[in-house]
Amino acid sequence: MILTLAISGFRSLRDIVIPLDQITVITGANGTGKSSFYKALRLLGDVAQGRLVSSLAQEGGVQSTIWAGPEIISRSMKKGYVPIQGGPRKDTVALKLGFASQDYGYCVDLGLPQSGASMFSLDPELKREVVWAGEYLKRSNAFAERRGPVVTVLDDHGNRDVVLKDLSNFDSMMTHGADPKGAPELLNLRERMRGWRFYDHFRTDPTAPVRQGQVGTRTPVLASDGSDLAAAIQTILEIGDGEGFARAIDDAFEASRIEVTSTNAVFEVQMHQHGLLRPLSLGELSDGTLRYILLVAALLTPRPPELLVLNEPETSLHPDLLAPLGRLIKEASQNTQIIVVSHASELVDVLQEGDETEVLHLEKVFGETVIKDLDPPPWSWPKR
Repeated sequence: MILTLAISGFRSLRDIVIPLDQITVITGANGTGKSSFYKALRLLGDVAQGRLVSSLAQEGGVQSTIWAGPEIISRSMKKGYVPIQGGPRKDTVALKLGFASQDYGYCVDLGLPQSGASMFSLDPELKREVVWAGEYLKRSNAFAERRGPVVTVLDDHGNRDVVLKDLSNFDSMMTHGADPKGAPELLNLRERMRGWRFYDHFRTDPTAPVRQGQVGTRTPVLASDGSDLAAAIQTILEIGDGEGFARAIDDAFEASRIEVTSTNAVFEVQMHQHGLLRPLSLGELSDGTLRYILLVAALLTPRPPELLVLNEPETSLHPDLLAPLGRLIKEASQNTQIIVVSHASELVDVLQEGDETEVLHLEKVFGETVIKDLDPPPWSWPKR
């Protein structure tokens, strides 16, 4: 389980270190930094996919995403004696992302690109990366490090071997330094991170792929856009928790059930509702009903990931569906760690029942996202 998440220099997240539980709920009013938190977490997941630089460039690059306030907000600024203003920088401009689990930790430090003739001005540069053993980085527990273009790993005798000397500043050691012989721990961690799943605002408009029939193949993992819903549901019914799926549907829509039909290998979903003489196709369902079914398929996957992240899953859902969704998330958390970003108080209330849920309320103070009364876990960033 991931125990700690750290973000520094990303939009309003100037410097935040938070503990994670089996279920972690990130909530707060609009504009407090929930979306920034979710995007930062997705960027961290993109490291293992080799998409970190391109994803950050699509956000506007480091220049647009870096913390826009002063490096230090003095007491006089906070009390209003002097205006909020910048001053001489002591530290280099950096965007840092990291996490620590029960066995491994990882962090990456990105900086501004070097000036030059390149047209790729939005591409950040990876300055530092570290993988360590344990819950937080210390001088003695790092077993893989990247400084500029050089990557070193710790061998069986405690010596640091150079495995890469010319790693490009837009490549990560997670994708180019992982090796089953020279760096098996790095390879293991990369594959675990590749298994993280993110679900964010399923498309349910009339022309959405999910509302159309799709050729079906065994699908233990619902696609991020939900387009293979029919195949994912049939996979759950055949090799997963079919009874749990039926309970989740009945919990939200009493006396209703879902059926998957196939015509010439094209799968379609039909919903049988009490009182209707015929089943309804996905094209006839409301956005909220369809999104709930998508969430059920995502959460009851036959192949649970180590980490599953839901961004505002309450979108388009009727308030009556929030309690069933909360119960479904709690049931799914028995097999996977879940982070929920939400501002729906009804959903938060259901999720915070129990000892294995951490609810973090974000607030904005002087443009910075903070969590009041939080005792942050230990954390240290590596120096460049």
